[in-house]
Amino acid sequence: MQEHLVLTVTSHDKPGVIEAIAQSVSTHNGNWLESKLAQLAGKFVGVIRVSIQTEHVQPLETSLQALRTKGIYVLSEIERPTENLKKLGQSASFHALGPDRQGIIKELSSAFASHHINVEELDTTLSSMPYSGEPLFEASGRILMPNVQNIEDLHSHLDEIANDLGIDISVKLYTP
Repeated sequence: MQEHLVLTVTSHDKPGVIEAIAQSVSTHNGNWLESKLAQLAGKFVGVIRVSIQTEHVQPLETSLQALRTKGIYVLSEIERPTENLKKLGQSASFHALGPDRQGIIKELSSAFASHHINVEELDTTLSSMPYSGEPLFEASGRILMPNVQNIEDLHSHLDEIANDLGIDISVKLYTP
């Protein structure tokens, strides 16, 4: 039987991290399906999804645990079928930009949660404003809104947050 594993990776950022994981997956006849990997604050972190025959799961997990001697930490979890949220709503993108301050993600995520919106993807960066050099915070991502979502209510809620925090926030529906 075929299983899908979700691997969570943490390591110091250094050459060979992906190669070591890929070698373990390949050695145990696994197939690397998809991943999101990134360098962040001197660390290499990410999530990998692999498919593998049931009888190879335990040997793969043992091999991945052995990577700890190289400073590569991999947690493994068998992917279980879940309700397909894509059938339950409208996809949209969001973008927030403004002076950095504490609480931006807390306020955005609270607004989304209060409107029963699922955050599917979130990317944040911190840079400097042109000329002044002040910290500039940017967040963007993909959300899934319930079909019954009143987009005007969401926009109103996000406008309040934008005014309180002095940032710009936009949401754009994906058109099929």
